[in-house]
Amino acid sequence: MITLDFSSFISKTWSSVWPYLLAIFLFGIIIAIHEFGHFAFAKLFKVKVNEFALGMGPTLFKKKKGETTYALRLLPIGGFVSMEGEDESSDDDRAFNNKPAWQRFIIIAAGAILNLILGVVVVAICLTGEGIVGSRTVYKFADNAVSKNYGLCEGDEIIAINGTKVYSFRGISFNMARDTDNKLDITVKRNGEKILLKGVEFQQFEYEGRQFISQDFYILGYEPTFGNVCKNAVLDSASIVQMVRLSLVDLVTGKYGLKDMSGPVGTISAIADTTAQAESFKDKILTALTLLSYITINVGVFNLLPIPALDGGRLFFIFIEIIRRKPIDPKKEGRVHTIGLVLLLIFMAVVTVSDILKKF
Repeated sequence: MITLDFSSFISKTWSSVWPYLLAIFLFGIIIAIHEFGHFAFAKLFKVKVNEFALGMGPTLFKKKKGETTYALRLLPIGGFVSMEGEDESSDDDRAFNNKPAWQRFIIIAAGAILNLILGVVVVAICLTGEGIVGSRTVYKFADNAVSKNYGLCEGDEIIAINGTKVYSFRGISFNMARDTDNKLDITVKRNGEKILLKGVEFQQFEYEGRQFISQDFYILGYEPTFGNVCKNAVLDSASIVQMVRLSLVDLVTGKYGLKDMSGPVGTISAIADTTAQAESFKDKILTALTLLSYITINVGVFNLLPIPALDGGRLFFIFIEIIRRKPIDPKKEGRVHTIGLVLLLIFMAVVTVSDILKKF
């Protein structure tokens, strides 16, 4: 006779499901913050907003308040703010297309800017919660460290790797991981003097068929204070922006491929899997927040790229309008954004299928 321990079943099910619910919730926060940026400044400049929606696809819930419909949609993969005159001409005085170019520029940029600000705030929370603030200074070497044989010393402040500026301890790890020949040119500050150490080598390890550098030193950490948390939150966020920028360069140059990319499905899965692996509840929350900071900054940077259908594409057209001192034909601009949107949706579909296949 088979008996079912219902409480054990519920417990196991919940332990498997809650990381994904947390991931969807955090991803929803990123979307909500982004769209709220557009919405808030549209209202500030008295633009008529027809709909404010979180999610895509079929509507689960909607309520109209004043002139704006607020909606929650089925798929947690995006959102939108529908403004009068955004994609077509409108005679309404409060239409988006009838507002000054500088106001339209701020409205479009506000979503990405709020994502970046959210990233800085979350990084600050993580630094406080971790109880230690990292630096760029070498504290001590691990046993059998190789890099110290090439001139790297305890007390050195690492300020650049292979000519790329390092903003924080995150930048050290990332720029070391990008190296391909295990011969790093490291610029350090030692006793107030800049010194270039050429061809510094490290031990390596193999992962999924690729060779990676093993960082063989520890970074000096400090007890969090209000001042150093604020400073390092900005520097760490700058490192994440740098990671996004350099990763895009690596993607364009072919260093990374489709298998290295993730869309909404892969992102939610990554948050859930990484959070589930953390041991204590505090570690799970800090892990989730750390990933949240990376993703929201990634979303902010990516949306500012001058790609049609993205915020950056719209900003590019407004910038051209400001230079020309004459608006661009809305129909022509609309066609460009439509083509960009179709290509973007196809790209997202391909990445989503790739994310799903990775799970099997």
